[in-house]
Amino acid sequence: MSRIDLNADLGEGFGRWSLTDDAGLLKVVTSANIACGFHAGDPATMERVCRLAVAQGVAIGAQVSYRDLVGFGRRFIAASADELRADVLYQIGALDGFARAAGGRVSYLKPHGALYNAVVHHEAQAAALVAAVTAYDRELFVLGLPGSRWLTLAGEAELRTVGEGFVDRGYTTTGTLVPRGEPGAHVDPADIPARAVAMASDRSIVSVDGSPVATPVESLCVHGDSPGAVATARAVRSALAAAGVSVRSFVEG
Repeated sequence: MSRIDLNADLGEGFGRWSLTDDAGLLKVVTSANIACGFHAGDPATMERVCRLAVAQGVAIGAQVSYRDLVGFGRRFIAASADELRADVLYQIGALDGFARAAGGRVSYLKPHGALYNAVVHHEAQAAALVAAVTAYDRELFVLGLPGSRWLTLAGEAELRTVGEGFVDRGYTTTGTLVPRGEPGAHVDPADIPARAVAMASDRSIVSVDGSPVATPVESLCVHGDSPGAVATARAVRSALAAAGVSVRSFVEG
């Protein structure tokens, strides 16, 4: 039987504003990428989502970002390697404090938004993320795009890498995500369950130009801030089960 993790971005709000149905998604996913305050997430939200995740037995991950609340972390910032390393280390520690107070711990790290896309190719920033993880806890798993400099450098540092696929985003022929705002960036919700099964079972999907793209992934992401995210996650999980794919967090070994 094939096996795959199902993750979602959670805690993406600030104060009275919230973009994600955290309680609903935590009943479906196996890993939770929780915003750490730099692109979204205030302390009360971080604490609440950590408690919910622990109660549901869902793995907790630090979703780290550039310091960009206004832009929701979707704008590239030319931070120095030392500045970015410190910012990432700060975010991991903040979330881990709430996770441990709730009876859990941060088990993995995933970059968010523009930072995620930058470290596909940006050597210095990818190295800064690796430096932050190794300084905090070398046992943390790290999520990223297969073939990215981020995962390559993390592997060379002997960190535990996890290739991630996006069921609701379009792919280019080179295996990168189609930039937001461009044609094909977002997948028709009706097609998402089948794409999830293809990624998990065949380790391949169809790119925006119709050619096959290899997707050597161990985790699938449903964007929590997308309309109908809970229904989408449920449909994905049902389709995976019907295809004989076991849904379980990668942290379980």
